[in-house]
Amino acid sequence: MLKKVLVTGAAGFIGFHLCDRLISLGFDVTGIDNINDYYDTGLKLDRLKRLEGRDGFRFLKLDMKDRTGMQTLFEAGGYEAVVNLAAQAGVRYSLKNPYAYIDSNISGFLNVLEGCRMSGVGHLVFASSSSVYGANTKMPFSTHDNVDHPVSLYAATKKANELMAHAYASMYNIPCTGLRFFTVYGPWGRPDMAYFLFTKAIIEGRRIDVFNHGKMKRDFTYIDDVVEGVIRVMGRCPEPDETRRGDASDPARSYAPYRIYNIGNNCPVELMRFIETLEDCIGIKAEKNLMPIQQGDVPATFADVDDLVADAGFRPSTPIGEGLRKFVDWYRGYYGA
Repeated sequence: MLKKVLVTGAAGFIGFHLCDRLISLGFDVTGIDNINDYYDTGLKLDRLKRLEGRDGFRFLKLDMKDRTGMQTLFEAGGYEAVVNLAAQAGVRYSLKNPYAYIDSNISGFLNVLEGCRMSGVGHLVFASSSSVYGANTKMPFSTHDNVDHPVSLYAATKKANELMAHAYASMYNIPCTGLRFFTVYGPWGRPDMAYFLFTKAIIEGRRIDVFNHGKMKRDFTYIDDVVEGVIRVMGRCPEPDETRRGDASDPARSYAPYRIYNIGNNCPVELMRFIETLEDCIGIKAEKNLMPIQQGDVPATFADVDDLVADAGFRPSTPIGEGLRKFVDWYRGYYGA
């Protein structure tokens, strides 16, 4: 049983929930985060307040692109597993500030890989994204399909993370598992996400911008399901696939200790239906401003989770109505709305 774990992005949405669950399970958790101002730092600090002071948790303010700081962290850590959740997030923000994605998602991730190599970490689990499927139209999205046509820089950096991790798994025999998350939502979520913006606007009586005229579909995945998937995968190191040949074309198989999984609800919901469910949870009808699809967005996401079920024995399943109600209850409580 793995016990000593490093979680990057510990003050972030998924990182906070993962740390909270790991501490409850008796893990020794070190969390790092740079507390950047991409969104409200107060929310990040409030998440941390719920973690700090608890037995089994230690926090360090550290930026992943700080090479010296990361080297020191790994040299002193003795971590059995690393879960890399820190990244510059957001598809649309990558159109405005592309260099932030290279600094964090490429340079920062390289420092994580080097730390794992130098300190002999037993398993690296890292966040990828459903955005890597880009221009793919075959549904549901499968890890066995090629993902060579990203439509945003954010997606390209996540694809790059998968390639970088495979290189280290191959060269240095570091077990690496990548997780493609599909539209994660829930309490303590990111304020830049659509469901968060919709809730705020509806409660404040403002119109909401509905892109692609509400016809987009997303595989909305509740945060508790994501955390459960991460923990299940974390305790299961990938094994090399001895049947994988150099002339084979299956991206999900490797001769190295490397795997990729989708973590999604396996049940896409049309955006307009999502908004209707949110309206029911809030008890207020939204005024909608229907708009065309935005640059960098994809019309639909849909996760094939068969490999996750087969290998980890877990399938995300929280219904959208249940998940949104929990989010709205948290939102009202946290913001006094």
